[in-house]
Amino acid sequence: MSLIDVFNGDADGICALHQLRLDEPADSALITGPKRDISLLKRVNAGAGDHVTVLDIALSKNRDALDRLLEAGAQVRYFDHHQPGDIPAHPLFEAHIDTDANVCTSLLVNQYLQGRQRIWAVTAAFGDNLADAARQAASPLDLSADQLAQLQSLGECLNYNGYGESLDDLFFDPAELYRQLRPFSDPFAFVAESPAYRTLKTGYQEDMARAVAVSATDARASGRIFTLPAEKWARRISGVFGNQLAVESPAQAHAVLTAKPDGGYVVSVRAPLASKSGADELCSRFDTGGGRKGAAGINHLPESELGRFIASFFEIYK
Repeated sequence: MSLIDVFNGDADGICALHQLRLDEPADSALITGPKRDISLLKRVNAGAGDHVTVLDIALSKNRDALDRLLEAGAQVRYFDHHQPGDIPAHPLFEAHIDTDANVCTSLLVNQYLQGRQRIWAVTAAFGDNLADAARQAASPLDLSADQLAQLQSLGECLNYNGYGESLDDLFFDPAELYRQLRPFSDPFAFVAESPAYRTLKTGYQEDMARAVAVSATDARASGRIFTLPAEKWARRISGVFGNQLAVESPAQAHAVLTAKPDGGYVVSVRAPLASKSGADELCSRFDTGGGRKGAAGINHLPESELGRFIASFFEIYK
């Protein structure tokens, strides 16, 4: 029997897996990648007697591979908060899927584990820009303001590491970052002792300083669009920059377009925090787009589609 863990390379995917493996210790094969590498199930070979756990990748983007695994006899347990499309009914399939805008995958795992590793779900929710949900989940833990701030910084740094066009853009392969996290049941110990956290925090601060110096290319009352250059720092910071913009101006929608070296853009969209809707609808209008109501993206927006994207953005966010 093989155990295979498939997880998004951002804070939510890593912390979701960390919760499960703290509660259910096991050595497993790890399949992950940069945050936008979401068609991960196609890399899984499993059959009868094998157990596959999937965390924080859209079922709709992995349906063919999921059907293949189920037909081969693998048992699949699936936790996610993105739009799933049709959810299969199969005796070997166990689904924990909720698309509520205030839920992330780690909060679903926390519910599944009945709060036994709650502090890591709080960390993930902060990383996923769900600060209110994070604080609500943290209420039974009786944490100080300083401790909550540490968890928020850790979540943001774990999330920041997931963004990039390829693993070469990242400070750590997400599988390696999870392995560095794995020995720590206490996130405050990881913050205090881990060289990886210090590396990410320094990188985050340096890249964010570059991003905040960039002015909006289109700014209206309902939303703002920013364009970042085709550089590693920009690819790393694009998503968390969008999160920060959303926090700073919660009544506005935001789009961060990061130029790609070979042309076109990677797009991160953040709906207004005041409403948390429309991001998935906007991005799904484009071939490589998807996500959830409050936060979504487009993996490749051709330059020829830029005008249509801007028009669609301000059509949805008037």
